Amino acid sequence: SCYASQLCNCSSMGLEFIPPGLTGKITVLNLTHNRIKRIQAQDLQQAVNLRALLLQSNEISSIDEDSFQSLEKLELLDLSNNSLAHLSPVWFGHLFSLQHLHLQGNSYRDLGQSSPFSRLRNLSSLHLGNPQFSVIRQGNFEGIEFLHKLWIDGSNLSQYEQGSLKSIKQINHMIINIRSINTFSEIVRDLVHSITWLEVRRIAFSSAAEMQVLRVMSSSFAKKISFRQSLLTDATVPEIVSILEDMPKLVELELVDCRLLGTGQWKMEFQAKKSQTLRVFTIKKLSIEEFYLFTDLQAVEGLLSLFTKVTVQNTKVFLVPCRISQHLRSLVYLDLSANLLGDLSLEHSACQGAWPSLQTLNLSQNSLSDLEMTSKSLSHLRNLIVLDISLNNFGEIPDACEWPKLLKYLNLSSTQIPKVTSCIPGTLEVLDVSGNNLKEFGLQLPFLKELYLTRNQLKMLPGAAPIPNLVSLSIRRNKLNGFSKEEFESFRRMELLDASENNFICSCEFLSFVHHEAGLAQVLVGWPDKYVCDSPLAVRGAQVGAVHLSLMECHRSLVVSLICVLVFLLILLLVAVGYKYHVVWYLRMTWAWLRAKRKPKRAPPKDVCYDAFVSYSEKDSEWVENTMVRELEQACPPFRLCLHKRDFVPGKWIVDNIIDSIEKSRKTLFVLSEHFVRSEWCKYELDFSHFRLFDENNDAAILILLEPIQSKAIPKRFCKLRKIMNTKTYLEWPLEEEQQQMFWFNLKIALRS
Repeated sequence: SCYASQLCNCSSMGLEFIPPGLTGKITVLNLTHNRIKRIQAQDLQQAVNLRALLLQSNEISSIDEDSFQSLEKLELLDLSNNSLAHLSPVWFGHLFSLQHLHLQGNSYRDLGQSSPFSRLRNLSSLHLGNPQFSVIRQGNFEGIEFLHKLWIDGSNLSQYEQGSLKSIKQINHMIINIRSINTFSEIVRDLVHSITWLEVRRIAFSSAAEMQVLRVMSSSFAKKISFRQSLLTDATVPEIVSILEDMPKLVELELVDCRLLGTGQWKMEFQAKKSQTLRVFTIKKLSIEEFYLFTDLQAVEGLLSLFTKVTVQNTKVFLVPCRISQHLRSLVYLDLSANLLGDLSLEHSACQGAWPSLQTLNLSQNSLSDLEMTSKSLSHLRNLIVLDISLNNFGEIPDACEWPKLLKYLNLSSTQIPKVTSCIPGTLEVLDVSGNNLKEFGLQLPFLKELYLTRNQLKMLPGAAPIPNLVSLSIRRNKLNGFSKEEFESFRRMELLDASENNFICSCEFLSFVHHEAGLAQVLVGWPDKYVCDSPLAVRGAQVGAVHLSLMECHRSLVVSLICVLVFLLILLLVAVGYKYHVVWYLRMTWAWLRAKRKPKRAPPKDVCYDAFVSYSEKDSEWVENTMVRELEQACPPFRLCLHKRDFVPGKWIVDNIIDSIEKSRKTLFVLSEHFVRSEWCKYELDFSHFRLFDENNDAAILILLEPIQSKAIPKRFCKLRKIMNTKTYLEWPLEEEQQQMFWFNLKIALRS
């Protein structure tokens, strides 16, 4: 694939070197997750058009100085997570087009004495650092004037020479993973005028004393500050807020996956002045171990009046104090999703005078259960336009509710409502009631433009008349099985219809109607990749007018019917043949034979009841029953013989009787004759006995030749019987009376042996 394609993917192939033969056609080379240890000068010499080279997660520890010399068009180079102990400026000297360079996760301790990046004039993003990275020197970033993104993993960075980052005039987004507050302060000092978004990770603000070194941040021109996986305490929060208040251009503050040790009882008073620029405040997954003891935050009320966008997600918020809500006078957007708000706490949080400017409110995935109470609590929000209360558990909803008068967007998806009622406000333009197991939808919504009904149990489209302005309908994963002509009339004005993953039963007439009569040539549909019917719309994302079905697709129902009839006839034929030739009986015989073969070769002595089981043809029964049985059973001592006529258990399957009788007899007597080899039952008795008796070398089988018979006359399937007749002695019934006494004598000796 590397020879014919522009993209060469050799990821996770266990390679120990860069594969040879790379050509100028390749633009992307993926060698990630291999075991490459060295890059040699000739490895990439011919790949002159390479745009992206991915070498992360290998074992690279050595790179020849001119390895990248021919890669003047390279834009992305990823050497992260390797074993490079140093960085050489020569490697990057000819990478004039390089925009993205990833070097994190190696083992180098510094960047050298000079700048490895001095020739990279087009560099846009730079990722560097590792747990061993400890030193940044002056001049390490010479030659870089602008970076869209700078990521430094400096968890153990302990030495930073002042002015090292000052040569970079502008950094849009800097991510720094650092533990030392002193080192962090020195870095910030160099970036006060050049950075737009500063993201700090894994830093611990644990005491108020160490916060003094961060006062330098007060003069930073950064517009956004983010703290990720950081530690805050009741002692340091007032200090941080005080510093952020003084930042002249700060617009957004973000806390993601942080920990707060405390309960909000901040002892220091904030300055009377407040930030005039901070507008956006985001908290996601803030861990407060004693969240149930958290205070009402009266100390920060004065900071809230200018906030326009607040997000507090997944932080176990169970109440927003009324006074806090009332101070959020400029708030336009509020996201309280994935928290613990209930009906009563929402009523308190959205008290009179709360959030007077709010336009968008997200309360999804909370603990709300009463839709009537929820709507009433929010009804006074006269500017509210968008409301998301999905993933709550409302259940039954009332017939009437009180909503904000300007509400246009309502998300009620996955809220366990069994039906929709007139509780839904008539002012809506967008309604989402997906995932609720609705069986019908018949609301009067004159202004509705978009309706989402995915993952319900609808069997018919909603009526067109009650929703005259609908232009977009998503009704995926329901139970629709067809449309009427009247229903199609409502499609004329639609711009988008998504009715995929339903159970349509369609026809070529359906195609003709949709294409020529319903005016749907411009309606896009999202049918599944696998056909569920012969619908003309059964192509994902295709326009109705562009779809043409084959004759087979048009008459799929007929084809399926014919296949079913043929399968039925075939099954009927097999049943008839099986009945005629006793197939079921033969199958039972095979199963019995397999069970017999698995049983132990010798029955326990206590189970042996007979001296011999006699296998003979019915046509030889006169000799067996009148001559042999009388002679043996009247002998002294008498022999006990097992005969099928006399000793088989009535009602038991004959095959099981044969197997049990052989197992309960010490010997088996085979009375061989021309009649025997032609008898089907004698064949089965041999089947069930010869693998058990003839595999043993104990003469358990006694052959009596009632009349002369050639071994060739014995069926080939009884190969062991034929072998025994050719290699062992058998008893032959003599016609002369004087020799019959010797026959009986020898037979009795054989039975007693």
